[in-house]
Amino acid sequence: MTPDLILPHDGILPVFASRPVWCGRASTVIGAATLGAQAWLGDDSVIRADGQPITAGDRFWLGARSTVHIATESLPTQIGDRVTVGRNAVVHACTVGSDVVIEDDAIILDGAVVGDGVLIEAGATIFPRSTLEAGFAYGGNPAKRLRPISSEELAERAERLREAAGESAGAHAEAVPPEVEESVFVARTARLSGRIALGAGATVLFSCELAAEVGPIVVGADTNIQDNTVIRSRGEGVVIGRDTTIGHNVRMADCRIGARSLIGIGSVLAPGTVVADDVMLAGGSTTDPGQLLEGGHLWGGRPARILGALDQGKRALMSHIVEGYCRHGREYRLLQEQES
Repeated sequence: MTPDLILPHDGILPVFASRPVWCGRASTVIGAATLGAQAWLGDDSVIRADGQPITAGDRFWLGARSTVHIATESLPTQIGDRVTVGRNAVVHACTVGSDVVIEDDAIILDGAVVGDGVLIEAGATIFPRSTLEAGFAYGGNPAKRLRPISSEELAERAERLREAAGESAGAHAEAVPPEVEESVFVARTARLSGRIALGAGATVLFSCELAAEVGPIVVGADTNIQDNTVIRSRGEGVVIGRDTTIGHNVRMADCRIGARSLIGIGSVLAPGTVVADDVMLAGGSTTDPGQLLEGGHLWGGRPARILGALDQGKRALMSHIVEGYCRHGREYRLLQEQES
């Protein structure tokens, strides 16, 4: 059994120590990724090593719609043996020890170091450059050390996640790729339905789901929507401005997002949210229904609040990300055409 989609990056293909135990529908592995024996990849899971390597040890379990990624040109991701990741989680540009359990909706951000035998509870956010001491449970946003945890409890938590992964594995309806112009990239494993307009240079990455159930979904030029993000319109629709980044595993419905903004990894935007131009929303944040995020600020928290001014360094970073994903889109469109 092999992943649904395997692509090289810079001519480098993934390496598997042995055939995975399971590869779900739309499971995707890209680039300089190395997976140990007895890997389990859930539906819509994405491992994307397109700029730095990803290494995962033996018995790595990755739940449905979870994402493992790197920080392009700066930080790899290293994962030990017997690591279990739940559903809709993100492991991003970090180091994870062995015998670690990462529950549903958890987020680990750039430069974090997770020791052996750690439990990261459901919905927790591990902030960048955090260090998690071995043998403890962590939870919250930002995650804090809660209590010591035994190997027996870790094993039980891992088994619960694996059972849930097994129950959720199954068939899905095939995606129907939309008609798009040549400069747009839509991953083969993404699913788009309804009235959707993608501006020139837009990028919709692996295992995303865009469902225009009532109102339309409009995506501006050169905007990138990263792996496993889900966008649904159940009312007035969703409009996203140009030159904007929507991070991995974001959830949003019936909202407005301005130009030159960044919605951080794992954020959840409630219906009616309005994000002005030039906003950075930190990873793992949420908004209240109808909340307005004023431009020119870094926002974060649950619910989001102003954390500081959007300085020139952050603006330059956001612009650099947009440029990088326009390049990724061109590269992946070519690779996907060759693969098919």
